[in-house]
Amino acid sequence: MTVHEPGLGRYYEDFVVGDVYRHPLGRTISEADNTWFTLLTMNTNQNHFNAHFAERAPVGKIIVNSGLSVAIVLGISVIDVSQNAMMNLGWDEIKLTHPVFLGDTLYAESIVLDKRESKSRPYAGIVTCRTRGLNQDGDEVMSWRRSVMVYRRDAPHDKNYFPQAKTGPMTT
Repeated sequence: MTVHEPGLGRYYEDFVVGDVYRHPLGRTISEADNTWFTLLTMNTNQNHFNAHFAERAPVGKIIVNSGLSVAIVLGISVIDVSQNAMMNLGWDEIKLTHPVFLGDTLYAESIVLDKRESKSRPYAGIVTCRTRGLNQDGDEVMSWRRSVMVYRRDAPHDKNYFPQAKTGPMTT
């Protein structure tokens, strides 16, 4: 098994079953993040935005909307798992194993479970990973399996997309 240090993006050829990626960025969740996401998604459960109401619940304080915490952990994993993907194919076995609270910082790591060449797209392969989110104390707060279709290194689709400046190249 190889543990990879933080980097930017992987191509299909870079993935090895059993390798673990410790994703380089953590994200602290603010009250504004949670309130905006909760209202944007029309979630009316007051445990996510009403401190007075949440104090009376068994946990005793506001719980971060699980849709937000899942989206953040997913986003944290993109740099290593799907930066060079053309599409997500699915998520399985999503588990929310520990509550996330305002002020918690989330981190993520992923292990490669499987990879195979695409039968229909010769420029891509399918990679399956297990990802887990951890809080600042090392508690596992969630996990899932995700499959993504990732470009091969020689795929033309993610190359040469930066526009040419109409005023010409930069000079000193």
